[in-house]
Amino acid sequence: FSRSFAAFTDKGKFLLAARRYRQGAHIEYIISLDADDLSQGSNAYVGKLSSDFLGTNFTIFDSQPPHSGAKPGSSRASRRFASKQISPQVPAGNFKVGQLSYKFNLLKSRGPRRMVCSIKCPLPEENTAEYKHLDNGKMKMPANTTSSHTVLKNKAPRWHEHLQCWCLNFHGRVTVASVKNFQLSATVDPNSGGEVDNETVVLQFGKVGDHTFTMDYRQPLSAFLAFAICLTSFGTKLACE
Repeated sequence: FSRSFAAFTDKGKFLLAARRYRQGAHIEYIISLDADDLSQGSNAYVGKLSSDFLGTNFTIFDSQPPHSGAKPGSSRASRRFASKQISPQVPAGNFKVGQLSYKFNLLKSRGPRRMVCSIKCPLPEENTAEYKHLDNGKMKMPANTTSSHTVLKNKAPRWHEHLQCWCLNFHGRVTVASVKNFQLSATVDPNSGGEVDNETVVLQFGKVGDHTFTMDYRQPLSAFLAFAICLTSFGTKLACE
């Protein structure tokens, strides 16, 4: 049981690839910089996405630490990485950098999915210029970084009476209605009730063809984190739609 996915820029340049596997009662997506080498033992491995049995709760693991001093998980995959580092500057392993959950639809009626995502992003201690998460397969970090959690929630779509479907304004980037389509916005302050800042969409994902979707993202997300979050849209979400 496996299925492959790939991300490209608008100009057709390859970015990332992923393959879905069933591991016992849950699903794992291995994410790589090489579409022909999708294994955790590869130097092209950048991380993985792991789901529960229902496909409603996901954990994102990065092969590189989100901040200095971060410790990898204690899984067998992490121990394998101890002897094969991806970058000589940082220890390789599986570092938990995000969690995502799809909320149950108690009414059991067909409708938009509700999701909330908490990600761990490297943030400079002082304001600095923007930097890339991926640089030729390696993570590029400022000299002094701290760990910070960002909470993302999906924007609620509106019901379009004429089209008879749920709609979001993707500004022309999405052309096909799908339950997989979503927009994520950062919460203003998780400690003040978690209200969503509807003006700033951090990630949007939507269908444009039979097997084609667009993915638009901005800081604090990297290409890897955005791709991992979008992968959670695939597969049936029991009792969530």
